[in-house]
Amino acid sequence: MYVRDARKHEEVWLLDRIEEMGLDGLAFRSRDYVIALDEETGERAGFGRTRLHKLDEEFCELTSLGVIEPWRGQGVGAHVIERLLDHASDDGFERVYAFVSTPEYFEGFGFERIDEAALPEGLRERLDRKRERTMPDAVPTAIETERFEMPARLRERFKEARPQGEGDEDEGAVNELAEEFGIDPESATYKYDTGR
Repeated sequence: MYVRDARKHEEVWLLDRIEEMGLDGLAFRSRDYVIALDEETGERAGFGRTRLHKLDEEFCELTSLGVIEPWRGQGVGAHVIERLLDHASDDGFERVYAFVSTPEYFEGFGFERIDEAALPEGLRERLDRKRERTMPDAVPTAIETERFEMPARLRERFKEARPQGEGDEDEGAVNELAEEFGIDPESATYKYDTGR
């Protein structure tokens, strides 16, 4: 498993997963996302993004975090968060916000709950919009980027991650990629035809 920046051709896949999971796709830009992949199969396991808010000052938010059902519980989400925080730190952000419905999960990495009144005004408005649109029980959290801690058990699980059970969400990834390049997966042989 590994996490990398999303690619332009993955926009449709991302938008479909965001819609399926009822996540916040507001101001969608694929270049803001990272994707976790199985390095053997290329199967996409999870994703997330950073969103910059330019108010009186700039703020960075983690949002649209999702893990495909068969990949849950194996450290995929943790590694997506880690990569996003690395990007935020590289961009000069020392503090990153996340509005989440499962604050306990995020606290395991070093995030802390924030009193809503302590949020900068523009972020309070963002929290209100998030509650109205996609996450009525959202809780504001934040982390100093250098305080992120990856639990050893999640680092180990991620190394050996495999889809669990039936209903593989990414079945047909090869056909999907072929179709993006204009190849009909039903008739293509994927072999070099010499015409002989």
